Amino acid sequence: MDSGAIAWVLVSSALVLFMTPGLALFYGGMTRSKNVLNMLNMNLYCMAVIPVLWVVLGYTLAFGGSGDGGWIGNLDFVGLKDVFPDPTGETIVFSVFQLTFAVITPALISGAVADRLKFSAWAVFVPVWALLVYSPIAHWVFAGGWLADLGALDFAGGAVVHMNAGAAALAVILLLGKRHGWPNTPMPPHNLTMTMLGTGILFFGWFGFNAGSALAADGIAAVAFLNTFVAAAAGGLVWTAVEWFKDGHPTTLGVCSGIVAGLVAITPCAGFVGGLAPLAIGAGAGMLCFFAIQMKYRFGYDDSLDVVGVHLVGGLFGSLVLGLFADSAVNPLVVDEGLFLGGGVTLLIDQAIAAAATIGFAFVVTMLIAKAIDATIGLRVSESEEQQGLDLTLHAEAGYNLADHS
Repeated sequence: MDSGAIAWVLVSSALVLFMTPGLALFYGGMTRSKNVLNMLNMNLYCMAVIPVLWVVLGYTLAFGGSGDGGWIGNLDFVGLKDVFPDPTGETIVFSVFQLTFAVITPALISGAVADRLKFSAWAVFVPVWALLVYSPIAHWVFAGGWLADLGALDFAGGAVVHMNAGAAALAVILLLGKRHGWPNTPMPPHNLTMTMLGTGILFFGWFGFNAGSALAADGIAAVAFLNTFVAAAAGGLVWTAVEWFKDGHPTTLGVCSGIVAGLVAITPCAGFVGGLAPLAIGAGAGMLCFFAIQMKYRFGYDDSLDVVGVHLVGGLFGSLVLGLFADSAVNPLVVDEGLFLGGGVTLLIDQAIAAAATIGFAFVVTMLIAKAIDATIGLRVSESEEQQGLDLTLHAEAGYNLADHS
């Protein structure tokens, strides 16, 4: 990297880190008021524990032995040994950038388990999951592991971040069970203003997430930036249109959800597609994810804030349609053109294998981790704690002190 590339990746790292408090606000506004601080705290905890874990062990498990075509990294970089000295700063800035991805991925899971997970269980779950699930999948895709060797593409985390977190969320909520009263008791968002602010922060930070993954301030970064913008806009428009037609009202939550769905779907594709492809990808995600979140009512799993419907389904959709739209004229790393550009089904098959492997591994290992935690310290708060609210019972705080103390 030249100094300009290093500067861009450092800025992108800050943008991606900013996404985690943005996610906290996005989720926090969607919870009930008695649980808002718990949701914020779950996200902030990821910002505290993952960096410590990353420098000690996470980075080496994800990126040790890069390019080996293997399943997990070696121990070359334990405690960041052999990273220093780094006169150019390339390795350090890359490790920082990847750290921000490692922070936000488990934070995504928090939305699915809202209102009922013990904070002690979360405190154990996050670091264990980061080591046993996130780091291996990051190695498979981002560090030249077996999925990269196969030929699968993932520009900025459709598999590593979104499908991974979505599959993990599904595993945990199946074991955790439904919130008391769901789905018969209404549990509307308590502060959509907060959710909209969080959406704006996520949108802003996502430019670092996707364009920063070019690892240079170049044409590919510019394409990824534009694609991110267009896909998010298309997702928000289509979700709003479908919701308006189906339910009779265009809601604030709907446009926020559609924007995020478009952002999720373009993530694996951002630096590999061009032209009108991001418009189609964002629009498709807006429609597909809208209907996907309805599935929780049909199948009876309580995905509190629609992590499965948006991140698992959106990430899967984006990863698969990359097999249709990938364009070597945009990025020379595209060896097999997408089907719609005359490249056949090779890349589409590779993307499907990568998706199946990511979802299967994340779901099974997460379920084992959750079962172990449930058998020891327990996963779920008591019914009385859930009814009173997690802010008071777990954190001894209130999100809103409305009493007049004058």
